Order: sequence, then structure tokens, then C-alpha cells
Amino acid sequence: MAVLAAPSDSPMRAVLRRHADDLRRHLVGDTVTYVVNRNLNFTNICNQHCGFCAFRRDSHEAGAYWHSIDALLAKAEEARRLGASELCIQGGLHPEARTEGSALRYYAGMLRELRRAWPDVHLHAFSPQEVLFIARQDGIGVQQVLETLIESGLGSMPGTAAEVLSSRVRRRLCPEKLSARAWCAVILEAHRSGLPTTATLMAGHIEAAADRAAHLLTLVRLQQQAHGHGATGFTEFVLLPFVGRFAPASLRSRVGRDQPDPTDMLTLTAQARLVLGRWIRHHQPSWVKLGLATAAEALSWGCDDLGGTLMEEHITTMAGAQGGTCLSVDQLRQAAHRVGRPAQERSTVYQPVAAA
Repeated sequence: MAVLAAPSDSPMRAVLRRHADDLRRHLVGDTVTYVVNRNLNFTNICNQHCGFCAFRRDSHEAGAYWHSIDALLAKAEEARRLGASELCIQGGLHPEARTEGSALRYYAGMLRELRRAWPDVHLHAFSPQEVLFIARQDGIGVQQVLETLIESGLGSMPGTAAEVLSSRVRRRLCPEKLSARAWCAVILEAHRSGLPTTATLMAGHIEAAADRAAHLLTLVRLQQQAHGHGATGFTEFVLLPFVGRFAPASLRSRVGRDQPDPTDMLTLTAQARLVLGRWIRHHQPSWVKLGLATAAEALSWGCDDLGGTLMEEHITTMAGAQGGTCLSVDQLRQAAHRVGRPAQERSTVYQPVAAA
């Protein structure tokens, strides 16, 4: 596609920004939204070895951890005191994460305990990779996993583990991870079950413009199918710039940088807004990866949301990101105000939250 083929230093860049900003204004207006949430990365023990990941550990390695349910409940209680409405729960693929021999019982039990302690919390949890891992561990279908998790309190699913939906890229970047086809299949099943999800793209590494285009067009097609049977589908698109400071040396040398290129990522932000069009209304930059200043600048390149407060963050920070691990509501609101935009707290699924 011509929109995605334009280089970051092209004279077309200013035109892309203007059109993306105009489309954002037309679709969602000028209000910048944010969610008060907390990340719960419950374990970094993982049986996969993705070529870009600095978070995962083997169980015997220094720095490996697996939080108990009591520890997660304590973190959740702290988040509630700080006004959070969402818990975002993801972790490594830990083969021993089982209750009575069942992975599904463990994951569902985690949700039930958190929901029992905090009935009003929105549980945004478990990527398609984690859902497929549970299914394979227990030898059951994805639909059964999703139904049980939803019954246990799951409110929506992160769209992580998508990376780039290109078999060519995935063979080189994360060959042990679920395939692009499998990621789409889990997302389709989630949408059919009425479960909203997010959509992501990890960019700025070894992918080409054609890979980015194929990824974004796949998201459009998935959203069209969701809307075709009356489902919400994707609630938002989040661009996840590659951070490679602590990635394996071979990948770092091929990428040629340790931190994201802001010029390229802002250009891609505008391109994504234009390609996804009316199909995915809300777009969010990653302040953890870009820093808050560049994330705020992305509000002029097609974004309308600044994401969450997070309160803690491990996966990207351990990769070497410099954006921090926690932002206050005041910091997010001030970032919006500095670019001349009003700010509004939202729920996970983009409903306004009234000020306390």
C-alpha cells in the first residue's frame, strides 16, 4: 500500500500527519482518554525463547519469580486504593502453573480470587498465546478455555503476542510462538464469545512495509468479521515500538538501534490510523516504550488515548525501555493539556468514568 510504503523522511510525512489527525478528530473528537489500571505480571518463568524477550526466565535462573495469589491480591488491593478500575494480567508460559493438574483451573482460579476480593474490577487478561497455552496444557479446545475464563470474571483480552502477523518475520523473530494463523483463530473465537480484545503491532525491528501492511489489513478483516456478527471486536489499536537494549546481540545488530526511532514510529502511527480507518476507532501509543513526551506528540499523529497508569511494568522495562513503569493521573492529564486537548478517564472498553 502506498500509505505504508512512504519512508519516514518523505515529504508525504506532513500530509500523513494531517490526514491522520483529521480522521481521528472526525471519528472520536478531541478528548484524550486514559485508564487507571495496574499491571500484574504474575510470573516471568516461561517455556518459550522469543528472540526479542528479556523478560522470560527459566525456573532455576536468578531473577525468576512466580507470585502467589496472596501477593496478587495485595497488589490488587493497593491498586483499588489508588482508584484503579482495571487489572491487566499477563505472564510467562509457566508449565507448572496448574491447580490439581489443570492449567485452566489455575488461571480461572486466579480470576475468581481477584474478582471475589474486588467485584467491580475489570479483568483484562491473558493474551491469545496464553489462552492457546492453557488449551494445549489441558488438551482441550480454545472455546472451552474462553468460556471458563469468562465465567470466572474475564472481561477482555490483551492483543499481545501478535508481534507482526507475518510468517516470514515470525520464523526469524519468535519461531516458538503461536503462528499468525493461530493468533487470528484465538482472536476470532474470543470475538465470537463476546469478549472484547485489543489489537497490537510490534514494529521497528526486521519487518518491512509489506509486513506492516499485511498486519494492519488482517486486523481490519478480523474487525469486519466481529462486526458482522454483532460483536465489539477490537476496542483499540496499540503500536508497540521494538525496544532492543537487552535483546540478543544478533537481533540488536540487525536492527541497529536499542531504542525506538520516534520519527518512524510517529509516521507509522499516522499510517495505522489511515489504514484501520473507521474499523478501529481508538488508537494508543506506548508511553513505556516511547516516553511520555513522544507519546503525547502521537496525539497529533492519529492517537486519541494515552493508555494506563500501569503502576508497575516489567516486560518492556526489562527489555531496556526508558519510559518508566508508572504514571499518575495528573501526568497523563497534563500531557494531554500540553497539546491543547481535554482529558477524560475511561473504562477498559472506552466508557467515560465520572470524576470521584
